[in-house]
Amino acid sequence: MTGKKNNGDSRSASGIQLKLSQAVAFHQSGMIDNAQILYEEIIRAEPSHFDAIHLLGVIAAQKNNPSKAIRLIGRAIEIYPKNALSHFNLAIALNDLKKHDETIASYKKAISLKPDYAEAHFNLGVLFQNTEKFELAKSSYERSIFYRANYVEAFNNLGAVLLKLEKKQDALACLDKALSLKPDFAEAYNNKGIALRELNDLEGSLACIDKAIALNEHFAEAYNNKGETLINLKKPQDALENFQKAIEIRPDYAEAFHNMGVAHYELGQLDHAMSFTDKALTLKPNFVEAYITQGKLFKERNQFDAAIDSYDQAIKIDPENAQALTNKSILLLLLGQILPGWQLYEWRWRNDSLSALLEKRSFSQPLWLGDFSLENKTILLHGEQGLGDTIQFCRYAKWVAKMGARILLEVQKPLAGLLAQLEGVSQIIPKGEPIPDFDCHCPLMSLPLAFKTDLDNMPSADPYIRASEEKMHTWRERIGHSTKPRIGLVWSGNPLHRNDANRSIPLASLLAYLPPGFHYVSLQKEVRDSDSDVLDAYPEISHFGDALIDFTDTAALCQLVDLVISVDTSLAHLSGSMGKETWVLLPFIPDWRWLLDRTDSPWYSKMRLFRQDKIGNWNDVLKRINEDLINRFS
Repeated sequence: MTGKKNNGDSRSASGIQLKLSQAVAFHQSGMIDNAQILYEEIIRAEPSHFDAIHLLGVIAAQKNNPSKAIRLIGRAIEIYPKNALSHFNLAIALNDLKKHDETIASYKKAISLKPDYAEAHFNLGVLFQNTEKFELAKSSYERSIFYRANYVEAFNNLGAVLLKLEKKQDALACLDKALSLKPDFAEAYNNKGIALRELNDLEGSLACIDKAIALNEHFAEAYNNKGETLINLKKPQDALENFQKAIEIRPDYAEAFHNMGVAHYELGQLDHAMSFTDKALTLKPNFVEAYITQGKLFKERNQFDAAIDSYDQAIKIDPENAQALTNKSILLLLLGQILPGWQLYEWRWRNDSLSALLEKRSFSQPLWLGDFSLENKTILLHGEQGLGDTIQFCRYAKWVAKMGARILLEVQKPLAGLLAQLEGVSQIIPKGEPIPDFDCHCPLMSLPLAFKTDLDNMPSADPYIRASEEKMHTWRERIGHSTKPRIGLVWSGNPLHRNDANRSIPLASLLAYLPPGFHYVSLQKEVRDSDSDVLDAYPEISHFGDALIDFTDTAALCQLVDLVISVDTSLAHLSGSMGKETWVLLPFIPDWRWLLDRTDSPWYSKMRLFRQDKIGNWNDVLKRINEDLINRFS
C-alpha cells in the first residue's frame, strides 16, 4: 500500500513507516480501531501522508460512513492522483451513496491507471448488471476473466448475465466453469438451476437449487427460485412452501411475496393472490412484474378498468415491457376496443412469456402491415399460434388477394388438406416444407391490423371452409342413418393449453345435462384417460377417435350433424367457419375473441355463446344447454 514517498529526516521517515506497518497489520487483522488511531497519529505528524489518509478513508467506508470515506480518499487522490487502488476504493464509497455516474467514472479511472485491474472490471460489471445494462456487464466480466483466468465470481456473474441475454447454453458453460473452480459455490448452483429451468430441464433445475440450499440453508434466493421451478412443474402448493421459507429468511423479499401471489393465482385463490401481490408492491413500488400480475388478477375479477390501470403502471415504469403491452392489447380486444388492441398486439413478438405459443419467423423479405401496394407481388401468409387461430384468420386471404397479390399460405400440417380450396390462395404450404420465392410476408394474426379491423369493418362471417364431397360420402356411410337430430360434441381441448382448466369440461359433467332423444356424435379425436371410462359406459354416443385422420375428416363429420356443442377449441372455429349452427360454452372470463356480454359472435354467423355467470359455474350453462336443445328441436 505504498504511494508517494514522504519527505523529512530519515529518523522521522523511518518512524512513520514503522507506525504505518503496524497500522496496516492491525487493519488486515480486523482491528480497525487500533489501525485508525495509528493512521490519525501519522496524519498529525505528516498531514499529507497519502497512505494514511487513503487507508483512513477505507476504514470510514468499513464503518459505514461513506461521506467521510469519499472526503478522505478524495484528499488522498489530490496528493497522489495516479494510484489505481485509491480510485477503486473511492468508487466503492461512491456506490454506497448511490452516486452511480461518479462510481462508474472512478472505476474507469482505476482501470485507465491499471488496465489489468480485474476487480475493477468485475465491480463495474456488477454495477451494469444491477442497472440491467447486460451487454456492458457482459463485457466487463469478460475483461475481468481475461486478466484473471480463474475469477470464479466473474464466471458466476457472467453466467447470470448471459441468461438475461437469452444465451442459455453459454450461461450454463460459465456456471459449470465456476463450479469446477469452486465446487461448494452455492450461488453458482442456484444460477445453474435458473439456467436449466429456462432450458426446460425442470428436474435438473430442482437438483441444482437443492444443492445450493444444502450448501446454504439460509439462501432466500434459492428457496424463491425453487418455488418458481415448482410453479413450472405445475406444483403451486409445493411452491408456496418455498416462497414462505424465502420470506421467513428475508421479510422484505418483494419477489418472493409476488411469487406467493402467482402460486395462489395458479391455485385459483384470487383473494390471497391479490393480497400477496399488493404486499410486493408495497415493498417495491416500481415492481413491473407485480403490476402485471395485479392486472391479471383484476381481469379475473371482472375489474377491467383496474386491470388496464395496472398494466399502464407497468408500462409507465418500463415503456417497452412487451408482456404488459401484450396483456393490455388482449384486454382491449376483449372489451371491444378492437383497433387499439390490434395495434398493441404487435408487441406479442417481444413477449417472452408467449414464446411457447408463438412461432416467430425471420425472413429477409419485409413484413407487410397494409403499408405498401401488393399489386403483382407474392405474399406469404403464415400461421403463428394454434389451429383455431389459423382457421379463424385465414379468412383474410380473400381480402389480400383482392389487392392484387398472389398468396402462399403456410399452415399447420393437420390443416393443409382442409384449407386447400380456400378462396384467394394460390398455394398451401404445410409447415416444415420448402417455401417458394415471395416478396413479403404477414403472420395471420397481424392481418386484422393490416386491414384496420374494428367491429364495423370485419371480414364476412359467411362460410369460407367447406367439407370435401368425397370425405362426406365416406363419413355418411360410416355414421349411418338416424331418425334423431344429430348433435356433435366437443368437451375438451388441448390439455397443455394455459387456460385448459377453465375452458374444458369433464365428459361426465356434460352428459349429466344432455337430454334423451338425440344422436350424440363425438367430434373429439383424442379422449383423456379421465373421460375414457365414461365414454365406454355410453355406447349410444358415436365416437370415431383415430378414424379422424385430419381436419378433412372432422369437417365432413361436422357437416353431417345438425348442431355442434363445443367448448372453446379449434373445433368450435371449424364448425363456425363452415356455417354450421354452433353453440360454444365459455368460461367466466373468455378468450378475447368472444368479447363480453353478447350471445352472438361477429366472427361466425351461426354461433351462439353460452357464458358462465361466475368462475367455474358450468352447471347453470349446461342447464341452459339442456333447455335450449329441447326447445330447438321440439
